[in-house]
Amino acid sequence: MPIRDARYDILFEPIKIGPVEAKNRFYQVPHCTGMGWSRPRMVAGLRGMKAEGGWGVICTEYCSIHPSTDDIPFNSHSIWDKGDIRAHRLMTDKCHEHGALAGVELWVSGAESVNYLTREVPMDVVSMPNGNGEPYQARAMNKSDIRELRRWHRNAALRAKEAGFDIVYVYATHHYLLDNFLNPSINTRTDEYGGSQVNRMRIVREIIEETREAVGDSCAVAVRFSVDDGGGPDGTPVHADRLEIFEALSELPDLWDINISDYSWEMGSSRFTQQGALESYLAEVKSKTTKPVVSVGRFTSPDAMASQISRGVLDFIGAARPSIADPFLPNKIKEGRIEDIRECIGCNICYTGDSKHYPLRCTQNPTMGEEWRRGWHPEQIAVKGSDANVLVVGAGPAGLEASLALGQRGYSVTLAEATRELGGRVTLESQLPGLAEWARVRDYRLGQLAKLPEVEIFRESRLTLADILAVEADHVAIATGATWRRDGYGIYSTCPMDPMPPAEQTFTPDDIMAGKIPDGPTIVYDDERFYLAGLIAEKLRMTGMAVTYITPAPRVSNWSINTTEQFRIHQRLAELGVDIILNHGLEGFDGSQATISCAYTEKEQAIVADNLVLVTCRQPEDNLFNEVQSAIEQKLKGAPLTVKRIGDADAPAIIAAAVFSGHKYARELDVEVDGDNPIKYDRVFFDDE
Repeated sequence: MPIRDARYDILFEPIKIGPVEAKNRFYQVPHCTGMGWSRPRMVAGLRGMKAEGGWGVICTEYCSIHPSTDDIPFNSHSIWDKGDIRAHRLMTDKCHEHGALAGVELWVSGAESVNYLTREVPMDVVSMPNGNGEPYQARAMNKSDIRELRRWHRNAALRAKEAGFDIVYVYATHHYLLDNFLNPSINTRTDEYGGSQVNRMRIVREIIEETREAVGDSCAVAVRFSVDDGGGPDGTPVHADRLEIFEALSELPDLWDINISDYSWEMGSSRFTQQGALESYLAEVKSKTTKPVVSVGRFTSPDAMASQISRGVLDFIGAARPSIADPFLPNKIKEGRIEDIRECIGCNICYTGDSKHYPLRCTQNPTMGEEWRRGWHPEQIAVKGSDANVLVVGAGPAGLEASLALGQRGYSVTLAEATRELGGRVTLESQLPGLAEWARVRDYRLGQLAKLPEVEIFRESRLTLADILAVEADHVAIATGATWRRDGYGIYSTCPMDPMPPAEQTFTPDDIMAGKIPDGPTIVYDDERFYLAGLIAEKLRMTGMAVTYITPAPRVSNWSINTTEQFRIHQRLAELGVDIILNHGLEGFDGSQATISCAYTEKEQAIVADNLVLVTCRQPEDNLFNEVQSAIEQKLKGAPLTVKRIGDADAPAIIAAAVFSGHKYARELDVEVDGDNPIKYDRVFFDDE
């Protein structure tokens, strides 16, 4: 039985937060799920799983206090009425079942929201435009509005108490209304709520005090607050008067949840931001308050966590992404199973659930978001449904995950990989600039597979149909991945280029990642529009060659705006000296120049270059699947009972989708699934009362 390292004992000390006590220092800070008020059972399943996994405190995402604050199309929580109280009870009961405290982040938007659902007029400290570019403005709050806001917040706190929450937040950061009152460049009011520092923080003080008065007998009051005013280089705080405000309010709440102004650094991907990136911003915080402090840092190392506590940087280890990647992270540290931690890779795919308005997902944890509707558990899986044996062809992310989950179910699994290296695209992409942590997808699964005698791995085993028939497996999963197309087919053009570009001067990401590097000025054409083309451009430019990045999209690495990286990717390429051309599609390349045309006017221009890298679209490698399927239909000797494509061999997508596909295949093997209703649908019915 593993024994916990004594160095980590400090992480499991109980900590008082006002009238309540957390059982340890693991604190899941408020984070979005893409579920919110519309999917309360899914949220309860997700948060409850973290409670089971040992987190001491588990918080909601941002939670609207009143219909004058709604964030449609984004899925926030709400705590407007008795229906909301019932919905939140689903979560708080699950947290309490496992000894965790439940926190709610009461939220007032201000000009950041339009209120598309309720059609209520947004209000803010002054009349100002919507922060997301919507053609709406907030009206300036008068004193009557401020009195109403205070009443709404107090009533929401009382509803939170009735819903079973132990910690009630005052949310005064992230450019929302209370943060705007604190900001001297925004708050230009001339009454007692504007002007001087004392006046600007008046409303925050009042709401903290009134929340304590309303629920402080049994609920802790937390304040989420930024001690950084923004504008400095990464890692360099610009406090302005934020620390003075913090010190003036320092003893009012029971806990401080500290963040910074730049969300792309606070929520930074591993490509740009490393573990513990906020420490420099926190340097003076603990010296100015006696109350416990929590903050984040994408902490995955228990050594780093213990260091933050022992050095007095933090009292709680705040986490969003690490708790998503491994809801059982605290228990694994507690039980001395460090090697079993499913470490966050910092890809920020979880965040796309909020930005794209769908239930969050995780590259490392395919069960995330599926706890209630599919009944999936990250640490438990049903035993095998038969004594069948399974052949998995391809050891990329889908094949590794399928083999792991099948082995955990008890199936006899043969995993065949055509190359020497395991991991497929994960191994290749993790060698690109800034993506080293992505190798954790491979490394975690290989570490777990090593514990499973049921799974046998064969490297350098490129299988043919004859080989598969000779194995005589009962089931075959084809996880052979996909290859990047060389013909320009993609979003912009759904026809191959005609004439085709010169083969010896045309490259794909497969070539670049295999070490085949062009010589001379090179165009990187991005019609996939996520991260890879930007990385290829960065890698090539770092060799010293002239690189021109061209995309039909209006932004560099356009979809990465959903992972909070887009600005930084464009900034990085610009700083490296990559020429950037937006809103232009590729029409042709003759080996000496490319012809591109404006996506709006179709006006053409020529770009001189010796080479072209096409990052457009992938072709599934599914020939083997088709051959095996045909063998089944022909009832050939040795043909399996079933064959299924998984991962990119089925439908090329993000790595998270490949991992999910492999996991889903393993979960559903020998299980009867209702093809019409494969998952539960989260409906909510409200009483009229």
